[in-house]
Amino acid sequence: MQNSLTKTESAAKGGKETPPGTEGSQLANTVQVKPHPAAVLLARREMRRSFLQWCRHVMSFLGQAPAKHHELLISKLQAIEDGTATKHLIINMPPGSAKSTYASVLFPPHYLAKHPNHTVLACSYSYTLIEGFGRRCRNLIDEKQNILNISLAKDSKAAGEWETSKGGRYFCAGVNAGIAGHRADLAMIDDYIGTQQDADSKLYRDTQWLWYLNDFKPRLKPNAFQVIIANRRHEDDLVGRILKNESEKWEVIRLPLIAEDDDVLGRKTGELLWPEWFNQNIIDTAKQDPRTFSGLYQQRPTPESGDYFQRSWIEPYYYKVDELPKDLRYYIGSDHAVSLREAADRTCLIPIGVDVNDVIWVLPDVWWKRANTGEVVEAMIDMVNRRKPISWWAGKEHITSSIGPFLYKRCRERKTYFTIEETTSKRDLRIRAQAIKGRMQMGMIRFPAFATWWADALHELLTFDAGLHDDFIAALSEIGMGLQRITKPSKQVAVATFDPTAPWRPTFKWIKENEREQARETEIRKLDY
Repeated sequence: MQNSLTKTESAAKGGKETPPGTEGSQLANTVQVKPHPAAVLLARREMRRSFLQWCRHVMSFLGQAPAKHHELLISKLQAIEDGTATKHLIINMPPGSAKSTYASVLFPPHYLAKHPNHTVLACSYSYTLIEGFGRRCRNLIDEKQNILNISLAKDSKAAGEWETSKGGRYFCAGVNAGIAGHRADLAMIDDYIGTQQDADSKLYRDTQWLWYLNDFKPRLKPNAFQVIIANRRHEDDLVGRILKNESEKWEVIRLPLIAEDDDVLGRKTGELLWPEWFNQNIIDTAKQDPRTFSGLYQQRPTPESGDYFQRSWIEPYYYKVDELPKDLRYYIGSDHAVSLREAADRTCLIPIGVDVNDVIWVLPDVWWKRANTGEVVEAMIDMVNRRKPISWWAGKEHITSSIGPFLYKRCRERKTYFTIEETTSKRDLRIRAQAIKGRMQMGMIRFPAFATWWADALHELLTFDAGLHDDFIAALSEIGMGLQRITKPSKQVAVATFDPTAPWRPTFKWIKENEREQARETEIRKLDY
């Protein structure tokens, strides 16, 4: 690796290398140009200064380079290293995204090179795993000491606890293990839960939280930085509790496998995180369990059961693409946002099909995003042309009081005509959602778990009343109320039947009318005399 370093630095500064396999050829007598010592020194100093350059250098020996999400992680760690970060850091990435390579292997040696007398504490759910990272950090310092300008202390080289010649120190521990007697300037936790079974155990989560409060945090020096890099398995996991109790102290970077709206990397909705690595086979395997996919891969964990909407009403009723019936009656429900702010709800257009058994099939082409009026209107007309709905249900405050004039103008221009039944949403959403809740509870709704938006929808359904957004539920509720109006039974009117053999019995109404008629006749007779 040392020879490779010299070649890399040489090539970077314009030096020439002897191509492999040319020894003994006409180039054998050519004098090889070596980089000037000053150029080598500048290259090394740049790698010590820049964590990105250090990562590029080390990864080049593996034939790799940092991807876009790695560069984001690198920039956040660089800010911590430079002391310019103002908050602790949480990075949530799916498994296999190489987060540990950059954060737990490449970063500690570089950090200790810049802060020679600091101490790094590294923790993980498995001591074996974190000790392995410690060994790789130690070996990097040993191999690259000419670049980092630090070396290992001769009397301290254990994989899980070692020191540098300049007083820097690294030690690691398993989550929930005792770490008394150590103090850290930089404390890192890399994957705090190893299995879904542990994540679902409240006892395990409680134990881990107490360890964090009573063992991990007391080991930090007053100005120490914390870095947590993990994937989410449960809404009440360590990250969930930290954000519930001290969110103002943390910066959270959430990187789902499949991009959603307002992606931190600027990806388009549906775009993969790392297409050079994550392929369709990985995605198909991940989606086999929607809960795992939502938490582990999308970093949006859903509750185990749900409150208003129960998981048991949803997961047994997933359907595959080829199971969608052909003869369906189509309807659409929508909920429209009135703001494009990042924290605002999204506009949600939900097309459904109803089969001959009155089962609702939520169709996969749900349109759900933050958008301006023009984009929403065009999406509505496109959906009408595609689905030919019998009816469209939406709130009056969204249509007549908002987008209506522009929508009707564009419908005339595009020669697309459909019926919008406007509703007045005076009642609480919990009440308006009762109709769709009843159908769901009876197993009368089918969901496309294969759709890219489904993880968001499932999360919203299971966190309803506790979540920040409810646009999917609001649109679905419009559908529930609309179908209820269609199928509501008309009032039964009793039809009188005449039986000539039955004895006549006066009714109360006949008696009252007869009394009034007799009184009237009496008055007339008085006037007649």
